[in-house]
Amino acid sequence: MKKLDVVLGLQWGDEGKGKVVDVLTPDYKVIARFQGGPNAGHSLKFDGDGFVLHTVPSGIFRSDSMNIIGNGVVVDPVILAEEIHSIEEKAGPITGRLKISKRAQLILPTHRMLDAASEAAKGKAKIGSTLKGIGPAYMDKTGRNGLRIGDILSPEFRRRYEALKTKHLGMLAQYDFQFDISDYERKWLAAVEELRRFEFIDSEIEVNRCLDDDMPVLAEGAQGSMLDIDFGTYPFVTSSNTMAAGVCTGLGVAPGRVGKVIGIFKAYCTRVGGGPFPTELSDETGEELRRIGNEYGATTGRPRRCGWLDMVALKYAVMMSGVTELIMMKADVLGGFKTIKVATAYEIGGRKVEHFPFECGEDLTPVYREFKGWDCDICKVRSYEDFPAELKDYISFIEQETGCPVKIISTGPDRSEIVIR
Repeated sequence: MKKLDVVLGLQWGDEGKGKVVDVLTPDYKVIARFQGGPNAGHSLKFDGDGFVLHTVPSGIFRSDSMNIIGNGVVVDPVILAEEIHSIEEKAGPITGRLKISKRAQLILPTHRMLDAASEAAKGKAKIGSTLKGIGPAYMDKTGRNGLRIGDILSPEFRRRYEALKTKHLGMLAQYDFQFDISDYERKWLAAVEELRRFEFIDSEIEVNRCLDDDMPVLAEGAQGSMLDIDFGTYPFVTSSNTMAAGVCTGLGVAPGRVGKVIGIFKAYCTRVGGGPFPTELSDETGEELRRIGNEYGATTGRPRRCGWLDMVALKYAVMMSGVTELIMMKADVLGGFKTIKVATAYEIGGRKVEHFPFECGEDLTPVYREFKGWDCDICKVRSYEDFPAELKDYISFIEQETGCPVKIISTGPDRSEIVIR
């Protein structure tokens, strides 16, 4: 029986999932997104061009692949339609290789306003929302109020839309927040019509049928494990389950049909927005990591917070998703550092903690282990044997700590800059 493989981020997002999925897709016929929304920014770089995907699965540039937006995803028709147009300008028509789950939730223009109003009302307690309406859309999903892609096909769609909009406007009246959705609403309704040219499917049936027919399927996650709504650094998290468990509910596959779980992590750590970040470097080293790594949000453009690799959090993410193999990104960025640190434990209230705790806020101090840096350019290296000994030692340490093999090491942003072991 064919099993579905999973690729997901193990940190706070921005690990480089887009490039990895793009590299892996020659081995898969179907690539399916299982959660998240247009707050995702999966960056691809090939043939001298860069591209950022927000909702469309990262296999879309492979002409022989089928790409499915799963039921666990929330969809803003405006952003999706604009993204499709951009893809088609480069790759030609994609109507035949992109399908959308009927059960995927719609993000309404008023969801965006609710997101912005709620974030503004939090003041200094902001969670760092991308203001795309993701949270309010998921709230309507769990509150059983939402509209779904399949509802677009109903003759009652416009009436249902107006009813939900009216409810949202009543909620917005509670905030001291000025807004006007008229322009975006026009774009939104036009985009809804634009999406009708794509096939809306019962994605859970389609994915399971593909597996029954021995077609290799890759499930693509968005954001990162430490942003999981249940197990991340709550409340500074996203609104969906970003760990491997989210695949089962986000695509409609049984746990026994999950095969390999491929976890992606950077050789160091980054985070966008607020929330705990134990290894954050608010000094020249952090600035250097940001500069060399070009650490700015693919979706928001916001500068990312940077810090050393957090082994405590990484081991936690590996455990929670049952990761079977690892992919290390941006090893080249650490090439300019003579000394590299890794957090192997935390000190909380005078006690040493080696697991990721519920209490992961400001009173936490990381306990570091130092490594000698490789201090050289590895961008042109294409064989593991040609890596400097210091990088090999770093990789071996990660494998020993996590119990997982590091199968791929990225040495630059382009799809060709990669070493496969």
